[in-house]
Amino acid sequence: MIKEYFSNYFLHTSDVTFDLQKNEMEVLRRNGEPWKITLIDTGENVMTGGRIKRVADYIKDETFCLTYGDGLSDLDITATIDFHKKQNSLVTLTAVQQPGRFGAFTLGSEDTRISSFREKPTGDGNSNAWINGGFFVVEPEALDYIVDDQTVWEREPLEQLANTDKLAAYKHTGFWQPMDTLRDKNVLEDYWNSGTAAWKSW
Repeated sequence: MIKEYFSNYFLHTSDVTFDLQKNEMEVLRRNGEPWKITLIDTGENVMTGGRIKRVADYIKDETFCLTYGDGLSDLDITATIDFHKKQNSLVTLTAVQQPGRFGAFTLGSEDTRISSFREKPTGDGNSNAWINGGFFVVEPEALDYIVDDQTVWEREPLEQLANTDKLAAYKHTGFWQPMDTLRDKNVLEDYWNSGTAAWKSW
C-alpha cells in the first residue's frame, strides 16, 4: 500500500486533468516534496536489529536517523542531530518521559493522609523515569553490533553500546505520545480533532 501511494504520488497530491477519450492524464499543478524515498521489504520475521542491518547498503557511510514509526512527537530533529555530533557516540536515543495516565500523590508520615497530589503528571510523578522514545541518530559503525536477522536492536546492540560508552541520550521534554494501544490511538485522535496536535508542523 505504501509503495502504491508513492508510485502514484503525483496523482494523490496534484491537480490533474483526465482526457478519457485519449486515455491521457495531464498534471496541472505539482504539490510534490523534493524527497527521494527508498522502500525496502525486510521480511515479516526479521527482528528490529535485523531490519536495520538489511538496509546497510543503502545507508553506506552516512549518519542516519531511525524511528519505529509508532509514536508522535514535536522533537526538534536538527537539534537532536547537532547534539549527537557533539557526543562522540555511535548512537543517540531520544529519552522521553511517558505521558501520565494516573494521578500521583505522596503519602504523609501517617500513611493515611496525602501530602501532595498531581493529576496525570509526566512520568506518573517520577521525574527520573526516562524511557526510550524511539527516535535515534545512528553512525554506520553501530551496525557492526547487529549480528543477524534475529538480533533485537533494543537488546544486545544498545546494551553493548551503553557498556562501551557509545550510547548517548538526548532528553526531550516536549510532546511525545506512543500509539501502541487503542487508548493511545484515541488520545492522538482527540489531539488531532481538537486542533492541538503538537506534532503537526506543516
